[in-house]
Amino acid sequence: MVENGFAYLAVLMLVASSIVFVEKKTRHKLFEYLPAIVIIYFAVILLSTFGLWKKSDSVTATYKFLKSNLLPAMIFLMLLSADMREIFKLGKKMLLTFFLASVSIAIGFIGTFALFHTYFDPDSWKPFAALSGSWMGGTANMVAIQGALDLPDSAMGYTLLIDSIDYAIWVMILLALVPFSKKFNLWSKADTSIIDEVGERLALKEESKKPISFSSLFILLSVGLVASVFSQYVASFLPTTSFLTTTTWVVIIATLTGVLFAMTPLAKLSGSSILANMILYLIVALIASRANFTELTEAPLYIIAGFVIIAIHVSIMVLFAKLFKLDLFSLGVASLANIGGVASAPILASAYSKALIPIGVL
Repeated sequence: MVENGFAYLAVLMLVASSIVFVEKKTRHKLFEYLPAIVIIYFAVILLSTFGLWKKSDSVTATYKFLKSNLLPAMIFLMLLSADMREIFKLGKKMLLTFFLASVSIAIGFIGTFALFHTYFDPDSWKPFAALSGSWMGGTANMVAIQGALDLPDSAMGYTLLIDSIDYAIWVMILLALVPFSKKFNLWSKADTSIIDEVGERLALKEESKKPISFSSLFILLSVGLVASVFSQYVASFLPTTSFLTTTTWVVIIATLTGVLFAMTPLAKLSGSSILANMILYLIVALIASRANFTELTEAPLYIIAGFVIIAIHVSIMVLFAKLFKLDLFSLGVASLANIGGVASAPILASAYSKALIPIGVL
C-alpha cells in the first residue's frame, strides 16, 4: 500500500502516461469511443477501490497541493488556443449551431433535473453542475466547476460515470450517422459550401504554425505556473460569499487571463494544448484516486438521467436544423465539441473529411 505522497504521484503519472502511450502506439478502435482520459479515470478508480494507496497525511497533502496549483495553470494553457477572433470568423450559421448545442444541453439539464431531482440526494445538483460543465466544453470545464463548487471527489464519481458511459455511446451513434449526412442535409436543405471553405482556411493556418520546441514548452509551462500564482494571489483579495468562494474567483481569473493572452503573441507558441492535456490527465487521475466504485450506489439512475439530457438536446437540435437549414456535420461536431471536447470533436470531423478536422478542434 502506498502511503508516501511522492510515490502516490509517481503511480498516478505512470498509470496515466502508460494508457496514453498505448493509445498512441496501438491506435486501437476502442480509443475512438473511449478516449484515454476516460480509461485513465476508470483505471485509477479501480486501483483506489482495491486500496493501492492510503489516504495518509502525505498523500492527502500531495493531492491538495497539486490540484489547487495545477488547476488554474491548466485552464490558462487550455484557453491559449481559443482565440475568440478566430471563433467569430466561422460564420453566423456555424456559430448559431455551436451556441445552440450549448443552450440545448443546458435545457436538457434543467428539464432532466426537474424530472429526476426527487429521486436523488439533496446535494445531487452539484454532480450535475459539474457534468454540465463537462458537457458544455469538456473535462477541463468539469474540473473547473468541481473546484468552484468544492464538490467532494466521492460525489464526482457519478459525474465521471455519466460522462464516460453516456458520452461513449453518444460518440458511437454520431459516428454511425456519418453515412446518412447527405440524406439529412437534403431533408434540412442545408448548404455546406461555407464549411468547406472555413475548413481549408483553418488547415492552412495550422500548417503555418512553428513546430513544438524545447524553448516554447519551457516558456509556456513557466507562464502557466505564473498565471496560477497570479490567479490565486488576486483571488485572495476578492470578497467571498456562499456562492463566490476563493476557489471560484481563482477559476474565473484564470479563465479571463487565458482568454486575453490567447490574443497575444504568446498564443503563437506551439505546445500549450499538450501541456494543458498533460495537466488535465493528471488532475483527472487525482480526482479518481479519491473515489471508489463502492460509493456509487445510485449509478444506474444517474446514467439514465444522462441519456434523458442527451435526448432533450438532440430533439432541440433536430428541430432547429429543419428551421435554420443546418447540416449534420455542424450539428454532430457542435454536439461532440460540447459533450466530448477537444478529445473527440476532431475524430468526428475527420470521419466526414480530413480537411474539416481544424473546425472540430476550434
